[in-house]
Amino acid sequence: MPAWLAWWLVLNLATVLVYGYDKAIAGGKRRRVPERWLLALALLGGSPGALFAMRLFRHKTAKPSFRRAMMLIVTAQVVVMLVLLTRNP
Repeated sequence: MPAWLAWWLVLNLATVLVYGYDKAIAGGKRRRVPERWLLALALLGGSPGALFAMRLFRHKTAKPSFRRAMMLIVTAQVVVMLVLLTRNP
């Protein structure tokens, strides 16, 4: 397995776990995971895990500003991937 793929898989697993942790402690006395960290995980490449976790845990789905930021991140990543895949070597 290429190192980048292993890194990407671990990052996405960690993203799912962090989103799950934040959902689990929501409404309690513990300090929440800041939204900027949740979005940073997505931006670093964990957006598939973030989208999966948002749906799985129904976490941050009712907050329009967070959903908008997530969709901007995903859109930018898709555009970058398309550019990289379609450029001539």
